[in-house]
Amino acid sequence: MADQLSLSAELRTDKGKGASRRLRRLADKIPAVIYGAGKDAVSLQIAHKDIHKALENEAFYSSIISVSIGGETENAVLKALQRHPAKDRIMHADFLRVRMDQAINALVPIHFINEESCTGVKLGGGQISRHITSVEVACLPGDLPSFIEVDLENLDVGESVHYSELNLPDGVTIPVLAQGDEHDQAVVSVNAGRAETEVEPAAEDAPVEEGDDAEEGDSED
Repeated sequence: MADQLSLSAELRTDKGKGASRRLRRLADKIPAVIYGAGKDAVSLQIAHKDIHKALENEAFYSSIISVSIGGETENAVLKALQRHPAKDRIMHADFLRVRMDQAINALVPIHFINEESCTGVKLGGGQISRHITSVEVACLPGDLPSFIEVDLENLDVGESVHYSELNLPDGVTIPVLAQGDEHDQAVVSVNAGRAETEVEPAAEDAPVEEGDDAEEGDSED
């Protein structure tokens, strides 16, 4: 189960882009919102130093957070976070209220262990390829893990670990697996080393095909 963390917030009455800019610049606070669990959305403001410090703990992204608002406490998870594109600044945060008796979906980080003793690397000269570093799970809030561990020690060259092979805690599932085997994504693989994959050198005048990486743009509320 993930740790339960705490965060202090205040009600926010001034709204709009202008008010949000003033809040960040003059008060060193960020606008935030909490919603869900059948209740109205509530606008909040949080001290930037508080949320910045909280985010230094990886568990903050996948834990139940006790949000204190004017003397009352709401259980929530961090649902979305907007960062400044160039500065080390948080711009906005969304929190989703949770009920301890209702299942939630949440992203949980994946921790890879025993990379240095991986069979495919140590004995086979392979290279570890991590395809994803987090996975969306479904569970009751009290069962939400801080992370999911993947042991690479016995993984050989040409082998992979898929979603369906992850060691999940009791009560935790991966919803996308219900959509069929084609959604059973590889999490990590051990590929053959470069020397093993090169059969013959490419001709000097052979054209090289280059692909463009798509950039994912950030949007602001």
